[in-house]
Amino acid sequence: MMIEEVLKNKNILFFSVQTFNLEKEILSKLQQLGANVDYYDERPSNNNFTKGIIRIKRDLLQIKINKYYSKILLDISNKKYDYLFVNKGEVVPEFFLNEFKKQQPHCHCIFYTWDSFSNNKNAVAILKYFHEKFSFDSDDAVKFGLKFRPLFYLDFYQDIHVDSKAEIKNDLLFLGTAHSDRYRISSNIVDWCNKNDIKSYCYYYMQGKLVYIYKKLFDKTFKDFEYKKLSFESLKAKDLFQLYQDSKVILDINHPGQKGLTMRTFEAIGARRKIITTNSEIRKYKFYDPNNILIVDRENIVLNKQFFESEYKDIESTLYERMSLRGWLTCLFVKNEPNIWVEGIN
Repeated sequence: MMIEEVLKNKNILFFSVQTFNLEKEILSKLQQLGANVDYYDERPSNNNFTKGIIRIKRDLLQIKINKYYSKILLDISNKKYDYLFVNKGEVVPEFFLNEFKKQQPHCHCIFYTWDSFSNNKNAVAILKYFHEKFSFDSDDAVKFGLKFRPLFYLDFYQDIHVDSKAEIKNDLLFLGTAHSDRYRISSNIVDWCNKNDIKSYCYYYMQGKLVYIYKKLFDKTFKDFEYKKLSFESLKAKDLFQLYQDSKVILDINHPGQKGLTMRTFEAIGARRKIITTNSEIRKYKFYDPNNILIVDRENIVLNKQFFESEYKDIESTLYERMSLRGWLTCLFVKNEPNIWVEGIN
């Protein structure tokens, strides 16, 4: 069954943290597919202070969180929903889900997380309220009994490769949130690029100044990050499009405690760009091709100029569709496809 048939005129209550406007893209796609969607940010506020406190010590904001979700229950009390869709589950409290299920006993509840549970304890506590549960991390999927489903790329990435005459300004592009050993690894790679006449560009995003101060004081892996190289503004879609259009190889540095493939991986594939990644798990995926993907050891980085000089090779056309946002939503709402990515995971 086509996803348009499943979602036509269906009412969806959608929760997601604001993440580089991805929540807006998901909302827009659901609406394009025929659904009526009420969206709420998971967080009671999206300013840098609130985001920082939630990450550092959520308990300090629990009263505010409870008040926020109590108001949502009032807002939706006269509505009937076909689906509850929670993406990540960083903040959604148990009392809300418990009351929601009493109000909406026939609603089908779908949970997805693009974060590892080691970084998101609240998600573990609320899993029991959902009918369908997915994780982008294969280890978490097995450990917690979830379905495994990797991430996706947004539609505009498919248009990037079309302009083959676009000038390549960056042989290597890194875009990412500043965390863990990313600065050390990317700096080492940039140094190698400079020595080999390979052009590179790096953009480090930081969630807020409070998070920066906390990490600078308490996170030993963060001590080398230079403040002047950080940006507290997330990139817009038009900026991402231009950066990918201008670049040949995308550098992906996964969190050392996280095995799930990053969004950056799928954006690069959607844009038909080559990838250098520290995540060796990518070797297990059906789309892996050493011509397109170079895996490096984060403790012993070995690069070669030939990888930059060779051209990207197309993969199976069906995989592009399944890695699209539409393909991702189809898996969540229509037909689970856990076995097309990594063998041996249900």
